[in-house]
Amino acid sequence: MEPPAYDDQEVREEEAGPSMERVFEGEPVPSRSETITARSAAVSVVLGTTLSVVGVKLSLTSGFLPSLTIPAGLLGFFLSRAWVRLFDGCEAAQLPFTRQENTVIMTFVVACSSIAYSGGFGSHILAMSRNAAEGGAGSGGRNVEEPNVGRLVAFLFLTSFAGLFAIMPFRNSLIIRHHLTFPSGMATAHLINTIHTPQGAKQASKQVSVLFKTFGGTIAWSLFQWFFAAGADCGFQAFPTFGLAAYRRGFYFDFSMTNIGVGMLSPYKITISVLVGSLVSWGIMWPYIETKEGSWYPRDLDDDSLSGINAYRVFIGISMVLADGLFHLLCILLRTVCVMHRRRHTQRQAAQPFLCVGVDDRPAPRSFDDRRRAQVFLRDRVFDPAAVAGYVALSVVSIVVIPQLYPQLRHHHVAFAYVVAPVFAFCNAYGTGITDMNVATTYGKIAMLVFGSWVGLENGGVVAGLVACGVVVSAIATATDLMQDFRTGYLTLTSPHTVLISQVAGTALGCVINPVVFWAFYKVYNDGAGAVPYAKVYRGIAMLGVGHDGLPRHSLLLCKTFFALALALSVLREVSSRRRWRVGRYVPSTIAVAVAFFVSPKMAVGMCTGSTVMYLWRRFDGDAMRVLSPAMAAGLICGDGFGSLLLSVLTLFKARAPICIKFLSRDVNVRLDAFLATLPTS
Repeated sequence: MEPPAYDDQEVREEEAGPSMERVFEGEPVPSRSETITARSAAVSVVLGTTLSVVGVKLSLTSGFLPSLTIPAGLLGFFLSRAWVRLFDGCEAAQLPFTRQENTVIMTFVVACSSIAYSGGFGSHILAMSRNAAEGGAGSGGRNVEEPNVGRLVAFLFLTSFAGLFAIMPFRNSLIIRHHLTFPSGMATAHLINTIHTPQGAKQASKQVSVLFKTFGGTIAWSLFQWFFAAGADCGFQAFPTFGLAAYRRGFYFDFSMTNIGVGMLSPYKITISVLVGSLVSWGIMWPYIETKEGSWYPRDLDDDSLSGINAYRVFIGISMVLADGLFHLLCILLRTVCVMHRRRHTQRQAAQPFLCVGVDDRPAPRSFDDRRRAQVFLRDRVFDPAAVAGYVALSVVSIVVIPQLYPQLRHHHVAFAYVVAPVFAFCNAYGTGITDMNVATTYGKIAMLVFGSWVGLENGGVVAGLVACGVVVSAIATATDLMQDFRTGYLTLTSPHTVLISQVAGTALGCVINPVVFWAFYKVYNDGAGAVPYAKVYRGIAMLGVGHDGLPRHSLLLCKTFFALALALSVLREVSSRRRWRVGRYVPSTIAVAVAFFVSPKMAVGMCTGSTVMYLWRRFDGDAMRVLSPAMAAGLICGDGFGSLLLSVLTLFKARAPICIKFLSRDVNVRLDAFLATLPTS
């Protein structure tokens, strides 16, 4: 496609605000060899590995994965500048560090670390394991598959690269013709453009300094805590903040820096919604249902059994997740169809070539920035038939190989998944470009139900549904990430070829490093050293897909009730947002409330602590909070992730902490002292 032609009238239509590209007008656009350098490759690999550790840790604990683009952009900027200074001190010639190289590093790092989430290590992968299947029907035979590193690497290579090929032919349509905003990609581009100005570089140095200080302090705190955790329920992580009665229900502060960091990055509504969900479920509902033991469900069942109280926790939360996910999916699809219809109608009336219409259906002004960016973006052409041929070839390989990796899914099942994946990928990418909401996991849950029912419980339908979920989620999530990175590259004058190469390289590393990191954590979590809440959720959805029965009394009634309540909350929130009702600010987030139903309340307490820090910081120094809080939160999350990896390595090497700190009630302490007094002294 040739660059669009503009007349003199369009040239004069400049933006009302300041032009970003005017600032960089004197700088030539670097070539690909000046952007993909040894420096950018080394920094990308180091940061990609680091943030992959963080992503896997988050997927195995809280299940929340905040955007890592800000840490990737800031750390890439800092490490590259440090590299330049080091070689300048050695009097070695170095290319200048540009915003295009910063974009390449960010793209690589995000592509690598995002597989920690889209790969399903804390969801559908662990949901296949025997630990997640304990109790009830489908807990053995073909409905169980233990994780294996080699199988995971092969599976991720097939499914992740399919998404890249599937979305490539639509890049010009979504970025140039429809001019979708992709808010997260646009925000990342704004960050990169800003920090490469003199004033932005000074601010970035302060942010990186705060990030590294909190990163190092958090690692030191993790190692300090380890010395006092010599046994079960030992250490500061078991501190009964609100008393022993609340501690037994999960309401306590466990000193998790990850939860604090997530709370600092989350809006107040999300944090409060999680706390409300914890109070309703763990504070009211579960204690009441426990009094019905022997009446609603059998006594003396394992806590993980889906025939006991765990069924209420899992399936009620699932019903709310499905209600919220389906509502947003329908909203995004309807909004997308309406926008496309209005845009087509507007274009027919306008009769102007290459008219870009914004998501609010107003013609976008042809500013200097728009013309410059479109020229660079359309200069490098990607051969669309090659992308189609690549997708077809990869589909054929997957149809042959995936049934060998997971025999529960047959060849025609995989073929059908690869037929519908491009349609879902385009819909999700378009919806994300308009709303900034990525609902890839919702498509995966639908695929789980469809394929699980198609295969059946006797033939391993649970594992088949989970594998199909992995195929769909990996392809859709990777495709959406690529389109968002194209938007960032468009706004930073980075060549689409360069963005694609960086995305491919980052995806390749992520398909290797994430399974390895997961395996190191899995050896610890498999021994009961942690909880993976989403694995139970995905296992429960898969059981629903194969028609699992034998649920405890009133569980289906409660699921239907909470499904309706979640749907009503979602509708009320959407309507109040559209009509700008004041009540909208008090409507809780449905998905956040649902997550609290099967996640321990200690996560809500930690997130509320982070939000409290943000509130107080804003009251005392709002300017510093806005500039430094993202870096501090990223340092807490990254440091806690690396600290957990170090503790996992200690566990694998059979190292044991020397001290146990345990908190007891007064009566138990008196009885313990009396017992110790009866023992002979030596």
